[in-house]
Amino acid sequence: MAIWKREVSIELITQRNLNTMAHHLGIEYQGLTDDSLAATMPVDERTRQPLGIMHGGASCVLAETVGSVAANYCVDEGHYCVGLDINTNHIRSVREGRVVAVAKPFHLGKSTQVWGIEICNEAGQLVSVNRLTMAVLARA
Repeated sequence: MAIWKREVSIELITQRNLNTMAHHLGIEYQGLTDDSLAATMPVDERTRQPLGIMHGGASCVLAETVGSVAANYCVDEGHYCVGLDINTNHIRSVREGRVVAVAKPFHLGKSTQVWGIEICNEAGQLVSVNRLTMAVLARA
């Protein structure tokens, strides 16, 4: 059974993210299943730190972006979600290529959501594990 409460597609998500940080960093949405959303991000001059590896903050941006986008499609039109907390554990460094983030929910509640986001390199090796807590708020 699908977790989505509103119409969702890669095309809608991509359009909604034009002219945002996600767009600036080259984040592209790649996969949508009944219970997950996946996106990729390049490891390049926009996302590397001075040591030549992907910046830890870029991992957090990718995780929060894909988790937040997913969360907002799991509430009805009268609600929206904003981030409360993100926790990232960095496992492996990446110097080039693309990373893939997959967000899946642990909990979809009335007032909070908790998401798990795994980021992997192109070889499928785990780069980071992330937990994102979202607040579910009513639109005014």
